[in-house]
Amino acid sequence: MINRRHIRIKVMQSAYALLLSENDKLDTQERYLKDSIEWLHNLYILNYQLLVALQGRAVKYHKASKENFIQSDSDVVNSSNFVNNKLLLQIKETIQLQDYSSIKTNWNEHQEIVESIWKKILKNNEFSTYMSLSEPNYKDDKAILIAVFKKIIAPDDQLATLYEGEVISWVDDIPFVNTWILNNLKSFNLTKEFTPDRLYKDKEDKQFVLDLFRKTVLNFAKYEKDIDASTPNWDSERITKIDKLLIVMGIAEFFHFPSIPTKVSINEYIEIAKDYTTPKSSFFINGVLDKLLEDYNKQKSIQKIGRGLL
Repeated sequence: MINRRHIRIKVMQSAYALLLSENDKLDTQERYLKDSIEWLHNLYILNYQLLVALQGRAVKYHKASKENFIQSDSDVVNSSNFVNNKLLLQIKETIQLQDYSSIKTNWNEHQEIVESIWKKILKNNEFSTYMSLSEPNYKDDKAILIAVFKKIIAPDDQLATLYEGEVISWVDDIPFVNTWILNNLKSFNLTKEFTPDRLYKDKEDKQFVLDLFRKTVLNFAKYEKDIDASTPNWDSERITKIDKLLIVMGIAEFFHFPSIPTKVSINEYIEIAKDYTTPKSSFFINGVLDKLLEDYNKQKSIQKIGRGLL
């Protein structure tokens, strides 16, 4: 499921787009924000549907070998291990994957990608070793599926190009979703039926998306003045818009999210800055937020719930 850091990234992207746009309609960008997070979950489901498609390709491959269309003594050709992979069959039998009608991408229409990935799997040494096992157990089945996803599917350029062309926001979501799925695969067990993760951990996380977006955008001008006052030696124009936005988001969390410790907010925006801004931005953002927090604490203007949250 989506975590708070990726929620912050999504909010940052939507707030940045709104601030740069001549269209100041808050509700329009808010709808896009909600949609982009829903699309992230679609990408998650789509990757599982790809695994099912690959299992289907394995069935066809094995059938061809049985009917002597593929003649070889190789274990890769003759073994049914991947066809009968117990983890793959768990995923295949999950009804929720079949009922996702909101996903427009259909692997039947992208057989060239399924075929390309399948050929890479056939050439993989770990896959060859797995296919040579006489009776693979569940641990073996899980290990090969994790290896296939991590080493072949996740880094596949053709697949990434398809995803980026389908939904523009997936460019930033692909690494997150890949990690999400790998964590899922590692947690599978034979006795428990597989159910895809829901998008949000709870109602609070879902509400956090809209609250953070609104508090950031609606208070941007106000908090921008605080930033300018705390950086008198800096020309305001020299501070990048994305740096300023991340600082404003941190301030919004100081004032409007009483259950989030201020240290957590600062650390989150430092880490986001490392991936989305200039090399020195994280140090600048850290320094400004620390200075502002010190000033706000002197004014006793921040109210947090619980001990040690300041």
